[in-house]
Amino acid sequence: MVKICCIGAGYVGGPTMAVIALKCPSIEVAVVDISVSRINAWNSDELPIYEPGLDEVVKQCRGKNLFFSTNVEKHVSEADIIFVSVNTPTKTRGLGAGKAADLTYWESAARMIADVSKSDKIVVEKSTVPVKTAEAIEKILSHNSKGIKYQILSNPEFLAEGTAIEDLFKPDRVLIGGRDTPGGQKAIHALRDVYAHWVPQDRIICTNLWSAELSKLAANAFLAQRISSVNAMSALCEATGANVTQVSHAVGRDTRIGPKFLNASVGFGGSCFQKDILNLVYICECNGLTEVANYWKQVIKVNDYQKSRFVNRVVSSMFNTVSGKKIAILGFAFKKDTGDTRETPAIDVCKGLLGDKANLSIYDPQVTMDQIQKDLSMNKFDWDHPIHLQPMSPTTVKQVSVAWDAYEAAKDAHGLCILTEWDEFRALDYQKIFNSMQKPAFVFDGRNIVDVKKLREIGFIVYSIGKPLDSWLKDMPAMA
Repeated sequence: MVKICCIGAGYVGGPTMAVIALKCPSIEVAVVDISVSRINAWNSDELPIYEPGLDEVVKQCRGKNLFFSTNVEKHVSEADIIFVSVNTPTKTRGLGAGKAADLTYWESAARMIADVSKSDKIVVEKSTVPVKTAEAIEKILSHNSKGIKYQILSNPEFLAEGTAIEDLFKPDRVLIGGRDTPGGQKAIHALRDVYAHWVPQDRIICTNLWSAELSKLAANAFLAQRISSVNAMSALCEATGANVTQVSHAVGRDTRIGPKFLNASVGFGGSCFQKDILNLVYICECNGLTEVANYWKQVIKVNDYQKSRFVNRVVSSMFNTVSGKKIAILGFAFKKDTGDTRETPAIDVCKGLLGDKANLSIYDPQVTMDQIQKDLSMNKFDWDHPIHLQPMSPTTVKQVSVAWDAYEAAKDAHGLCILTEWDEFRALDYQKIFNSMQKPAFVFDGRNIVDVKKLREIGFIVYSIGKPLDSWLKDMPAMA
């Protein structure tokens, strides 16, 4: 029996290995992590992450050919193929701080693999890593090899949270990069054979190592660029009376462009987009490509601008102050169908409103009060460095409450901000919400999910990103 071990039981490692176990019953799959609480959660009825369909997949395989363990060294030693899916956070200090990827966890994993291995291994990069990381890993392993042969492959993940299981079942492509040597090609074929259990051969793309590593960063940069492009257009739409939804539809009908990732919003979030673009910027700068680095920096700048523009619109619409006013926040996760709050635009929006002394009542169906408080207490990039967590200040604690449902959050609120596109927010009884709010009652739709006309008929003053402004908002232009 082929044995696979994945180091790292997070958003990538857990779901990916669960699907491999389901589709490859003849392969034994072990997911290992040093976090006892995380492994205990994977072995419980309450998995550590929320992802539609994940629960069913895990329960079908767990205890049969899928195992979650803290015995890292044992499973690494026994494995034929080792996936490494550890954190690659953005550095917060030292060379490249604020842009470069911190490979501390990767280096530690490589040294541990070299220390415990007693047989030849295929080591697979599953985390998103900078170009040429494989070269560094090869050096660590080869200088500590004790006669054992290692082959390094790059197999980046292209999962979208909220649809990760479906993405794994029916991927657009599986990318495998390796060395153009007999050993490297043999390793590529071995990993390709694993995926071939359920992925059509024409969707398994084999490249050199550096192309595979760069393709992941490039894919995320291109997707984020589309979001920033349509968000930049949303600001122009508001200024001119155009409707960004209609513009996006017209543009997306061009087959050269396509309709995906053209929904205007309060901004993109998630663990990958900003981190990977900053990493790309750093790599460009290190290679003397200043103009290329500046081009990609602008994608991040527009995303930050969109979030601050939204906050400014809220404050300026409500008589230029939200001090002491209750603002309901619907949605805190960075997108629907996930509980992930990493780099969610809700953090910056909430911090902006708190800075103007608003009182926030937050509701999200998948995000806990503890997580919200942690997120609002952290500085930029701290979410990937848990040791930096600080308790919220007493003042901030008083300004933030977490509600059990949308109606409780909205009760007696002066304004309501929709920051995640959860389906349940489309179906709310907005007449009931209007009746419970202070007047005038404002809705600021950061995801363009409400029926603006209907809400205005109820009596709301509505701001929907990129849509024509109502007369109230025209009279109170957003601050610069």
